[in-house]
Amino acid sequence: MTPISSIMTTTSNASGLQPTDALAPETAPLLRQLATRAMGMTGADIERIVRQARLTARREKRPLRYDDIEAGLRNHRPTLPYDVRWRYAIHEAGHAVVHHALGLGDVTGLTIDANDGGYNILNFSGGSAGTLAWHENMMAMLMAGRAAELLLLTSASTGSAGADHSDLAKATDLGLAMETKLGFGGVRPLLYLSHPVPEQALTSDRNLANRVHVRIETGLELAMEVIKLNRPPMDALVRALFGAQALDGPAVMAILRRSYD
Repeated sequence: MTPISSIMTTTSNASGLQPTDALAPETAPLLRQLATRAMGMTGADIERIVRQARLTARREKRPLRYDDIEAGLRNHRPTLPYDVRWRYAIHEAGHAVVHHALGLGDVTGLTIDANDGGYNILNFSGGSAGTLAWHENMMAMLMAGRAAELLLLTSASTGSAGADHSDLAKATDLGLAMETKLGFGGVRPLLYLSHPVPEQALTSDRNLANRVHVRIETGLELAMEVIKLNRPPMDALVRALFGAQALDGPAVMAILRRSYD
């Protein structure tokens, strides 16, 4: 077991985690794993977990270990039924596979044990950013979780909907921007039309709503096609994420790249 003293320090950071640029090379991967497992938590959550782990180690008269922090992070999460965890793994793997396959950038981390479901952190590279093709690929990435569920489970859950920060909400915002602000609209594309209340614009203009919906549908179809063409990395990532519950960026990218070798 790794003594956590090699990667932890009592700093002013809420989590007590030492900045990665101050870490020895051999300890950086351990800190990345902890950071990935903590995705979605607040600083107060992490501070409480670290404090409890330190108390446990002190009572047992031993150094604080990596396993203590990892166990605390795991225990902070609700225990998920098998089928729910499997669906979360499929959903998040779908986002990662499409993001990578369409050249949008690297994946920083994935977890399926966040309090509100799965969680991902994706990096976006430059390249053709800002073009119509880039925005269409972005739409596909946003719809990829739902696409993965439909392909592998034949049904979609509310995991992609139901909240302002959901995949469908982001896809709707993107589709509306493409039609009214970004110069890609099917009607009068050179006009810049700002909508303070987007929902009102869509409910009052059926034609606009239809055009936005078509863009979202097209993104879903592209995502499904990409996943079909990338089943080996998709399946490998689902299995790995289901088993580990959290994967840092290097682990995710290794699976995605290895599957093409």
